[in-house]
Order: sequence, then C-alpha cells, then structure tokens
Amino acid sequence: MSLSTTPTKQLLIEKLQRREARIGVIGLGYVGLPFLVEKAKVGFQVVGIDRSAERVAQVQRGENYIKDVRDEDLRDVVNRGLVTATTSFAEAADLDVLVICVPTPLDQNLTPDLSYVRSVTREIAAILRPGQLVSLESTTYPGTTEEIMKPILEAGGLRAGQDFYLAHSPERVDPGNRRYTTKNTNKVVGGHDPESLEVALAFYQQTIESVVPVSSATAAEMVKVFENTFRAVNIALVNELTLLCDRMGLNVWEVLDAAFTKPFGIMPFYPGPGVGGHCIPLDPHYLEWKAREFNFQTHFIALAGEVNRRMPEFVVEKAGRVLNTHRKALNGSRVLLLGVAYKSDLDDYRESPALEVFKHLQQAGADVEYHDTWVPRIDDHGVKADSVELTQERLQAADLVIITTHHSNVDYGLVVDHAQAILDTRNATRNFKSEKVTLL
Repeated sequence: MSLSTTPTKQLLIEKLQRREARIGVIGLGYVGLPFLVEKAKVGFQVVGIDRSAERVAQVQRGENYIKDVRDEDLRDVVNRGLVTATTSFAEAADLDVLVICVPTPLDQNLTPDLSYVRSVTREIAAILRPGQLVSLESTTYPGTTEEIMKPILEAGGLRAGQDFYLAHSPERVDPGNRRYTTKNTNKVVGGHDPESLEVALAFYQQTIESVVPVSSATAAEMVKVFENTFRAVNIALVNELTLLCDRMGLNVWEVLDAAFTKPFGIMPFYPGPGVGGHCIPLDPHYLEWKAREFNFQTHFIALAGEVNRRMPEFVVEKAGRVLNTHRKALNGSRVLLLGVAYKSDLDDYRESPALEVFKHLQQAGADVEYHDTWVPRIDDHGVKADSVELTQERLQAADLVIITTHHSNVDYGLVVDHAQAILDTRNATRNFKSEKVTLL
C-alpha cells in the first residue's frame, strides 16, 4: 500500500534543502567522482559505491584519480568525514538519494549495452524503501528510465511518484574543461512524473548553479543524445570536407579558418583523425538504435558515424602517400605517433582514434612508437605499448611523425626541426612553415 504522496515527498524535500539527506553515488568514474565531491563540498554526507576495490580504497584514502577533481577538494571532504566509499550496496537502504553514473557502452554491433544499468537497478530494487529518489545520469537512449529501470524498481510493490521518486538527469562532463565544471554547467532534469521532478529539482538545485527542468525522463534522455549527435554530425561534415579538399588539393584548415570569420550563422568545428571519448563515438548510436523501434531511419546519424569511423584509415592511407614522396613504403617504415589521448592535455584515451591509427599502421607493416606524457601506457583495442621519450635522435630516426593529438606540452619546434617528414592531423604546426609538414 502506497504512502501518502505529500508527506513523503515533503519530508525528502525538506531534508534535501537542509542538506541532511544522505546521498549515494554509484559509479566513481569521470562522472561520479566529480559529482560526489561537489555534493560533499556543500555539506551532504555522500557514499560512493563502485565495484572496483582499488577505486574505493583510493577514495577512502582521499587519493584523487580524476583530473577534473582537485586533489585538495577530495582530501578535504574525506578528512571532514563527509565522504566514504564501498563496494557493497549494504548501506544503500539508509540513503535518501541514489545517483547512477555507470558505463553504458555499445557492443561490437553498435547495440546499447545496458547491463550495468540493469545490474545496479536490481541492486537498488532489493533495498528500495519509501521516500528515496533514484536518478540515472548515465547517457542512454530515450526510454531507458521508464522502460528498463521503472519495472525493475516497481517489482517489489512500491510505485514511482508515490512511494519513491525516479528521474533522469544526463551528465554533461567535458573532461579537461577548466571553465565549465559539474557545478556551473546547466543541469537538465526530467522526472518520471511531476512528483519525481519536484524532488529531483530540489536535489540538484542544492549543488548546481542552473537547473533546467523538462517534461519527462525520456525528454531528458533525448536532450543528451541530441547534444552529442549535434557534435558528431558537424565533426563528420568537416571531416568529409577534409576528404574532398584532399582530392582537390586545397588546404582545409585555410578554408575553415576563413569560413569561421563569419560573425553569424556558423560555428567552429575542426577535422581530425576520427572522434574519441565516451560520448561522440557512441551516444548517437543509442538514438539510431532506438529509432528503429519506430520504423524510422536516422540517416544523418548513420552517415556521420560512417564518415568519422573512416578517418583513421584515411590518415594511414595519407601517411603512405607522404612516405611515397620520400621513396619509402609504409611496410617497414618507422612511424612515431605524437599523442594517443582522444583530446588535448588529457590522460583519457577511451575510443581514441589514435589507437585505430596505431593498429592500422601495424597491420600495414610499419614499426610504430608513440609519445604521450599524459598517457604513459596503452593497453586497448589490441594495442599494447609504452610511451617513448621525445628526443632529437628519435625524431631523426623516424621515417614519419604523425601528430594525432595536439598536446600543449609538446615542443613542435623541435619536431619540425628534426623530423624527416610530418603528417599533422590537428594543425598543431600551424605556426611553423616547413616543407616537411603535410596537413590532414
């Protein structure tokens, strides 16, 4: 039998406003740990739950492992007793809010893998009690909160919007962004019902500077996949322009720089060796997959994915052409990649196109090394290697240097002075005029 909605809801809202509610953050990665720290900084008691015993131990010791979190902030909230971490859900029944920040990958057929969401939701269902808020932050296809989570949570007899509250508030983490953080990035929130939305707004407004309510959890899910699809499509557009400019003998960077001087009606996007990170390579395919349920084909999304996935092979093909001008074959040549992180000045190499370039070069018979002080070792996508030191001797020994990530701590003057040939996929050498450099 359901409890009276108003007293249950009002009690939780008041606890949130007094910051007496206890918060659980499930998944302590790039999304979960910064969120946990922000909640603790304003006085909430927060429990981090993660299946990784190593991560849990680090949090318990106040040892930071996410670049977007300040070391002193994590140490402070741990030392003040505001943060603890565990691998167990045993404490979850005593928590007032449970925020889910677990991975939502795609399988090899580009089908959403919601096994982590389902597993965590079942754990929550086993301890769910009246008066709790459950909020999913993991990026997923529209309908996940309503169609996957809600039935699992309601299987024990409690009802969303009456006994407990259910919401979706998509993460908007931009790793390495020093201007926009968890606190000052606008937060979209959608509830399963008006009661859930009211509770979720009360929760997020205690930490986030600007909270944007939408009509449903499904609408909130659509917001996130649209944001990343927008970026994927526009990056694909400039990548396709790059392929055409290559055929026409035009400098795509010159074309783009001139185009972006227009003060209206255009937004800067730049080409590269592909797209990386957890969001852009994956999230648009959630929407593409879901659309099939409605007998709808998302042509722009499919084409954008095709163009962006083609770029690593294009880089390797162009590398072969550069070597040919020096009367060398790709097979047997020494190639040095500069950067394997998916983004400048970041240690994250998830879905990095540089890994695909690395693998294709190896398959073509090249002897490949990489330099990236942000990523001292890689073991992913069938590629295992350690970063090498960037020296004059190593540059001179390489038949070709490929700039795959534009890190600001690389001495590109040294690279241009001593490399035999350079393929620059990021326009990192724009301030150096040299016949050695070939742009993407």
